[in-house]
Amino acid sequence: MSSLVVVGFPKVEEAEQVRRELVDIQREQLIALEDAVVVEHDSEGQVHLRQAINLTAAGALGGGFWGTLVGLLFLNPLLGAAVGAGVGAASGSLSDIGINDSFMRELGETLPRGSAALCLLVRQATPDRVVERLRAHAPHAKLLRTNLSHTDEDQLHELLERARKQAEALRLA
Repeated sequence: MSSLVVVGFPKVEEAEQVRRELVDIQREQLIALEDAVVVEHDSEGQVHLRQAINLTAAGALGGGFWGTLVGLLFLNPLLGAAVGAGVGAASGSLSDIGINDSFMRELGETLPRGSAALCLLVRQATPDRVVERLRAHAPHAKLLRTNLSHTDEDQLHELLERARKQAEALRLA
């Protein structure tokens, strides 16, 4: 079962930077992410979801391939590619995999204007090693929501607090 972890940041740029670092950490097999979305509540009060995967583009690409293949069978590959890409893009834009978009939009409304949250759907992780790698962001990160057990959530809070203190000590040194 996957775990949902939502971490708040005072600035969108920091949430984006942490997401990029998590991609690098994933390559090292320290975390396995199913989804990672930055939720921004901009200064005008609008909520923006910055998805890791563009489903519309992925659908158009897949649809274009299958449309070309079908078009070749009927001796009209260009028409097949165009129709396939259009259908693929439409189905991709209607797909919602990973974290529920409605949940993230509601969450975004609760954030202070100009701030962001990083929503993670984690399949598996080594939390102490991941938090250690992201220690530089610990002073600004705030655990907002999880679906972890109370024990696991408390351990994550402790890891974040320890990382926060280590980051502060390094900054003062």
